[in-house]
Amino acid sequence: QVQLVESGGGLVQAGGSLRLSCVASGDILGISAMGWYRQAPGKQRELVAKITSGGSTNYAVSVKGRFTITRDNAKNTLQMNSLKPEDTAVYYCNADVIRRSTRSRGDYWGQGTQVTVSL
Repeated sequence: QVQLVESGGGLVQAGGSLRLSCVASGDILGISAMGWYRQAPGKQRELVAKITSGGSTNYAVSVKGRFTITRDNAKNTLQMNSLKPEDTAVYYCNADVIRRSTRSRGDYWGQGTQVTVSL
């Protein structure tokens, strides 16, 4: 099995910063990409940031310049600066994993961590 464990969510004031972390473990041969999605109540889940094994990154337009994703093997970190109330959502870690036991590819998700940005 593959597990993604997230940490770092919480309540911050607008303009503040928060750092999310995600650690992948389990039946992993490799991780092609890791990233974060978020979902606010009544809204569609959206990509926040993604980083590939080669270091290429992809950001939502709404967070570009404010958020930075980095990765160290099976751990990734999302540094969130200049937070806005519209960043409030449940943030989910995501990993594109190659399973060691089967050599198959799968998309795995963390349990989600709440980020709330107040005025």
